[in-house]
Amino acid sequence: MSMFPVYPVFDVEPISAEGAWVMDANGQRYLDFYGGHAVISIGHRHPHYVKRMKDQMDRISFYSNSVPIAIQHELDKKLGQICCYHDFQLFLCNSGAEAIENAFKVASSVNGRSKILTFNKAFHGRTSLAVAATDNPKLVFPVNEGAEIIRCELGNHEEVAEHLATKEVCCVIIEGIQGVGGIVESSDEFLRFLRKECTNTGTQLIMDEVQSGFGRTGYFFAHQYSGIRPDVITMAKGMGNGFPVGGILIAPEIEAFPGMLGTTYGGNHLACAASLAVLEVLESENLMQHAQEMGAYLIERLSTHTAIKEIRGKGLMIGLEFSELVAEMRKKLLYEQFIFTGSSSNPNTIRLLPPLNITQAQIDYFLNGLKQVIQD
Repeated sequence: MSMFPVYPVFDVEPISAEGAWVMDANGQRYLDFYGGHAVISIGHRHPHYVKRMKDQMDRISFYSNSVPIAIQHELDKKLGQICCYHDFQLFLCNSGAEAIENAFKVASSVNGRSKILTFNKAFHGRTSLAVAATDNPKLVFPVNEGAEIIRCELGNHEEVAEHLATKEVCCVIIEGIQGVGGIVESSDEFLRFLRKECTNTGTQLIMDEVQSGFGRTGYFFAHQYSGIRPDVITMAKGMGNGFPVGGILIAPEIEAFPGMLGTTYGGNHLACAASLAVLEVLESENLMQHAQEMGAYLIERLSTHTAIKEIRGKGLMIGLEFSELVAEMRKKLLYEQFIFTGSSSNPNTIRLLPPLNITQAQIDYFLNGLKQVIQD
């Protein structure tokens, strides 16, 4: 048997890791400024995370949702406290795409509609409706093409208002900050406009915070900069620091019924332990404030590079757009400067998604490596 070859990979295999560093079999150390797609939120092998997981495995690792699982309630209490959505309801699943699929189901249960309004350059996942809502035709196959998708230009008030006025749209889905699209932000004013129009037309507003949530932008969720309150919020990636965890937050006025949603693995003991560990470290180490401070420092230092066309993002979710393709630049950063960075659907943009406890010295290491590559 062989693996189904769908992943283009770099010729570097990390076999151990600690903090913001990963190591290969030759002992070469690499600075992880990407966190495996924003997954590593509190650093590799954080001592509290490791202890939480080991302690849980010493008791019970898994049982299905056919029995009470007390650690789920420990998680919903801590999550509500830290993200400030105390009155919302939590449904746990296993990934970002699964969170998106369940968010669509919840939205449709409210108003009985089927049309989904999404935006250019959006990425919401690779499964059924999630991939249909994603702006990448290469990922969509005939089985996904039946979805009723409306795609609008990000920030276009008139276009959105015209579609919502029909009262045929089930939901608007928008990323807190577009990640795969190249770290593209919506204005606070546009998010407030969406909230108002959705409320007026009985349309559900879904905030996709899979990449931009769990403290990455300096607030728990990126949309909290705008002060809006969505109907459904999706989460994953940094939620488990490497353990597969996803979830959705659901407004209190949305009613559940038995069997409405379901999952075998979602909310299992280990998944909850992983997510609790992340929340506890975010709180005890004040990592959201740290992300704001380190992000501001990084952006300030990057602004001196005239080769960078534009710097976008908040906290430690940053995009660097150049006037040229960045594929070779990323290879040089990896193979010559030993730094992992991320790509985007914009071929001129590098994504920076380091752990939230990245240090100033590690940021300086990245800046020095980037300077060397730019000068070359």
